[in-house]
Amino acid sequence: MKVNFYNAKKLKYLNTLSSGKAKRNSRGEIIKAAPFQSKDASTGRVEPARAWFTNTKTVTQNELEEYRNSIKTKSPYDVLLSVGNVPYSLINNEVKLKKKADFSSCFGSKNQSKRPKLQYKSLEEMVNRENPVHKEAIHRNDKNVKGQSHRIWNELYKVIDSSDVVVHVLDARDPLGTKCSQIEEFLKTKARHKHLMYVLNKVDLIPKAVTAQWLRTLSKEHPCLAYHSNSLDNNYGKANLMNVLRQFKTLYKKDTLSIGFVGYPNTGKSSIINTLRNKAVCKSAPVPGETRHWQYIALMKDLYLIDCPGVVPVSDYRMAVLRGAIRIENVEDPEDLIPDVIKLTGKEAVENCYGIPFESLDDLFVQMASRFGKVTKGGEPNIDLISKMILHDLHRGKIPYFTLPPESKA
Repeated sequence: MKVNFYNAKKLKYLNTLSSGKAKRNSRGEIIKAAPFQSKDASTGRVEPARAWFTNTKTVTQNELEEYRNSIKTKSPYDVLLSVGNVPYSLINNEVKLKKKADFSSCFGSKNQSKRPKLQYKSLEEMVNRENPVHKEAIHRNDKNVKGQSHRIWNELYKVIDSSDVVVHVLDARDPLGTKCSQIEEFLKTKARHKHLMYVLNKVDLIPKAVTAQWLRTLSKEHPCLAYHSNSLDNNYGKANLMNVLRQFKTLYKKDTLSIGFVGYPNTGKSSIINTLRNKAVCKSAPVPGETRHWQYIALMKDLYLIDCPGVVPVSDYRMAVLRGAIRIENVEDPEDLIPDVIKLTGKEAVENCYGIPFESLDDLFVQMASRFGKVTKGGEPNIDLISKMILHDLHRGKIPYFTLPPESKA
């Protein structure tokens, strides 16, 4: 006699197999319906709980305020790779409603006459505003036009839009003076997913202690590296920058990664790309404005570098000349800038550079004219050539100078 003994688990499994079909008689009629096959069912009811009738994925204003504050205190080394379901538009963008003029008080027994909103207060003001001389003055004071064309700014925004990582190249002698705040503001508002880092170029022109101070200061905002690119064979920081670029390549899950180099003119963007490529692929020169168009450079098969023309987002013409943003041959009255050079570098730096002790500015011009042969036909010092010579030496690092971080005590 054969007996089958099943445990509870086995019996439950067999009942599951046999309970999925309907029971039929010999004529094929359904005697007992299978589960979920019967048409007779009780009325379905929803549990009267608040969770079934409220909104999902909602956020309060207090939570938005807390999230907004936490975003500001994030570490500069955090990278935003993708945007989730958080309503970022509610965080930064205010609801813009179309404002309609109220004319309810213009009609009826209690009407009030309204003054029209005109662009000009008087006819004389309209004539003065439309004067071509006045328009030219406004155009001259525009910070985006001063020393730069709108085409250059269009090239800059093309590079930013095409780049996954933006490298802001700074002059180590004056990092704050060569930092473009408009680029950073654009990245914060329009391209938060793009990562920004600093490269402190020309560190061979300043002391190592000053370089260390600037690295500590700038690293509080964004990652910062020290670099100098004198030539393809004589450079510093190439290995560190290559390691950072490789880390970005593994961090971003993309087939190709584009690195854009932006910054002030004559800060060495093209020279950095040449040292990374170990080949003169970008046209570079120790004068501003050598790069006129953006260009793609293949560093690896899946990593590209983008060279960008330099931009000058400043309104101070004198400081733009001292920082090397404007070509010396285009400077009018360069002798007016020599007092600023002496104030920036110090009198001792100019004396040590040329080996000429001087008491006044005229004394400096006379001694340099006799030493370097910069005289006119009448035997007078050629002040224009001497002034441009001093400015050239300042830009190329022959006359040393550097600035300290704001919190530095030394």
